[in-house]
Amino acid sequence: MTGLLAGKTVLITGIITDSSIAFHAAKVAQEQGAKVLITGIPERLRLIDRIAKRLPQEVPPAIGLDVTSEDDLAGLADKLRVLAPEGIDGVLHSIAFAPRSIMGPGAAAFLDGPAPDVSKAFEISAWSYASLARAVLPVMNGGGSLVGMDFDPRTAMPYYNWMGVAKAALESVNRYVAREVGAAKKIRSNLIAAGPIKTLAAKAIAGTATDDAKQLSQLDTYWDGASPIGWDADDPTVVAKSIVALLSDWLPGTTGSIIYVDGGASHNTWFPENFTGN
Repeated sequence: MTGLLAGKTVLITGIITDSSIAFHAAKVAQEQGAKVLITGIPERLRLIDRIAKRLPQEVPPAIGLDVTSEDDLAGLADKLRVLAPEGIDGVLHSIAFAPRSIMGPGAAAFLDGPAPDVSKAFEISAWSYASLARAVLPVMNGGGSLVGMDFDPRTAMPYYNWMGVAKAALESVNRYVAREVGAAKKIRSNLIAAGPIKTLAAKAIAGTATDDAKQLSQLDTYWDGASPIGWDADDPTVVAKSIVALLSDWLPGTTGSIIYVDGGASHNTWFPENFTGN
């Protein structure tokens, strides 16, 4: 089989539905020749396995992984050794969470965000990138690649609130992870800062109220207008292809970096009328 990932084994986390960026990354990875393994939140494994049946090729049952569980993290390497005795060449970390109290419609004012909820967002959305790297390092092959999912946190976006701060922390975590895994096994670690994609997570941020959904649709409109090449929030394949490129051997000198896959919008300036971003 030929392709960017021919002969490689990659671990994909974060599949929730077939609209998930992680699902499309798994799909493109298979199309590019990879053997794909997946993880899932333990209480949703049956659902995730059903979703995975929509991939081009069959994958083994999802490995239960709660990134807040030290037992799950400690046991991950052994489970991977069984499924992939050849070792792992790449990992996609597509995991993030923030309680409703600190993100999305109805959240508390930013300054009133409850400390325990902010801590949970940091633990799952930023710290877990390092904890996952630690868990998979024993079974990763030299010269492999870790990839995490980012959303440009340099501006204060409506509704994103403390998740934006968690993403800023993730960017710092990535730099330290890159230093550690690079020294250990010459493994690369990079983030993809994607533009808005209409996933389940995006819908959770938008909420169901008409005014909230309207404001979030303004973000899609802004992104498309600000992008010199346009941006389609309904097309996760654009992001998936970039993830696969980072998982491949074709960026061998890139680590500790953030790759912007957002149509260039984050580096342009254009605002639609009444856009409410800061």
